[in-house]
Amino acid sequence: MRKQVYSLIVDNTPGVLSRIAGLFSRRGYSIDSITAGVTADPRFTRITVVATGDEVILSQIEKQVRKLEDVREIKLLKDDDSVYRELIIVKVRVDASHRAEVISLADIFRAKVVDVEKECLMIELTGNQSKLEAFLNLLDGYEILELARTGITGLARGLKDVTYL
Repeated sequence: MRKQVYSLIVDNTPGVLSRIAGLFSRRGYSIDSITAGVTADPRFTRITVVATGDEVILSQIEKQVRKLEDVREIKLLKDDDSVYRELIIVKVRVDASHRAEVISLADIFRAKVVDVEKECLMIELTGNQSKLEAFLNLLDGYEILELARTGITGLARGLKDVTYL
């Protein structure tokens, strides 16, 4: 079993994300994460899908996605040739006596404190998955009240695979 990141360029039409997700559910494929957003050209949306499976399943996913009418391009993003990022927002219970410790930890990771309340802090952090996991592991002694993750988004490095639609 391995993880594969698919970067799709699709028509920016109503229901396109639902059709992509529906293909996965109909075929029994699991989605680890999915993100979507309009590109520099508002006619198109970039959808990043992360799936895990054996070589046969991952190959089938690619073939099935390519058949969808809205899909203009699909790229397989490889770890060594791509840049991946994910955003987390985490709300941590922290009293005044420990607030400086958590803020210092956030500073080390170049995270931003985006909200401060009497009993908690809200921290925003962007990075690769290992950076986010390391940060969350260091928060182990604190109570995480809420956590939101965007899922992976990414692009291939360099100019060789740039899409000009």
